[in-house]
Amino acid sequence: MINTVKIGETVEFGTGMLGLIAGPCVIESRDHCLRVAIEAARITRELGLPFVFKASFDKANRTSIDSYRGPGLEAGLEILAEVRDTVRVPVATDVHAVGQVEAVANTVDMIQIPAFLSRQTDLLLAAAESGRPVNVKKGQFLAPADMKHVIGKLEGAGASGIMLTERGTSFGYNNLVVDFKGVCRLADFGHPVVLDVTHSLQLPGAGEGETSGERRFAGPLARAAAAIGVDALFIEVHDDPPAALSDASTQLPIETLQRLLEETLRVHSAANTRVVDQGVES
Repeated sequence: MINTVKIGETVEFGTGMLGLIAGPCVIESRDHCLRVAIEAARITRELGLPFVFKASFDKANRTSIDSYRGPGLEAGLEILAEVRDTVRVPVATDVHAVGQVEAVANTVDMIQIPAFLSRQTDLLLAAAESGRPVNVKKGQFLAPADMKHVIGKLEGAGASGIMLTERGTSFGYNNLVVDFKGVCRLADFGHPVVLDVTHSLQLPGAGEGETSGERRFAGPLARAAAAIGVDALFIEVHDDPPAALSDASTQLPIETLQRLLEETLRVHSAANTRVVDQGVES
């Protein structure tokens, strides 16, 4: 069994359908967010996929102090609210400090905890107590089993819904590895599991003052995740990735999203399984 998570009025993850969380890495402008959201919403409606738009108002862990971080809390939430109301999709964003949680919860439909902060007790408790469902990215430094402590904090604080996202595990220097056995182990906790396709493509520290990555592996990772039956994919998309103000090497061109999702859905349908069912002992 898996606990389903309702996000906004229209989206539910954990029902057996493949869902999508997508948007640009960081809010670059109002018009940019609307363009990307409108196109992603069109694609997912055509394909019948549950969709949540996600973008960050602040990227607090950029590699360089000179890197663009975003428009900030107040301006960013105004843009996210406009996306939600104009495009009519649920929206999500991440929080980095307890003091941001109340304002964020009053605007968005789901709160996300960044991987580097996945063990921060006060932040987890505040997010859970906000009344919004919480998506936690598993830290690159954590084993899947370690997430039981994260879940315990969220459940203890009465989280209305919990989702767990795999985004790659540190593997020596400048590389991440996606352990699909670990993804199955995350599902054992009974909450919807997400594969963060684009952050799993990163090569941390390999760039000169910025995060580099290998965009060409997005399709194989997405299809592999669909084959084992994850509940959703997390994909950062942009209308001009080389010009993106964050994660330029791993965001996917928005014009490639529909084909990638169509290919992934064919695998998902053919496999006809869910990641929560993968732990059957032989």
